[in-house]
Amino acid sequence: MSKIENLDAEKKYNKWIVVLSVVIPLAVAALFGIKLPNVEPLTFLPPIYASINAITAVLLISAYWAIINKKPLLHERLIKVAIFFSVAFLVMYVAYHMTSDSTKYGGEGVLKYIYYIILITHILLSIIIIPFVLITYVRAITKNFERHKKIARITFPLWLYVAISGVMVYIMISPYYN
Repeated sequence: MSKIENLDAEKKYNKWIVVLSVVIPLAVAALFGIKLPNVEPLTFLPPIYASINAITAVLLISAYWAIINKKPLLHERLIKVAIFFSVAFLVMYVAYHMTSDSTKYGGEGVLKYIYYIILITHILLSIIIIPFVLITYVRAITKNFERHKKIARITFPLWLYVAISGVMVYIMISPYYN
């Protein structure tokens, strides 16, 4: 494909990237406010979705290693699995919050500030990362590898931070779960 054909192929996905980048955070926010009555709280989910975040971090680091070592097929497969795990995390996270009350952080002092800094940056970057992941993925599947590489340099550390900070938030709040 020529550069122009790559860009044309990429443009076909732009509408979906915009729609998903807006709809996903709005849907999560809306669903977060809904409590399902007469449904058993899914209190077993937080350690599972924290583990999924940890696995996602390992997958991302492995995908980075794969591409550095010229293993593009392995890189592609690892990224697809990382995307799947990120979606699974999101589904479980929403399901937990639709069936369970939010847990309040009970720590004090400097740890409380550290927790809230990690939590707030995690939440904000988890919203921001959506279009980055989608654009990076589209640039790869449309074989626009130069543009893919440019945005991947931004996407990778942001996505890795979201995955690792999700684990950190869980570890810090887990003593306060009911």
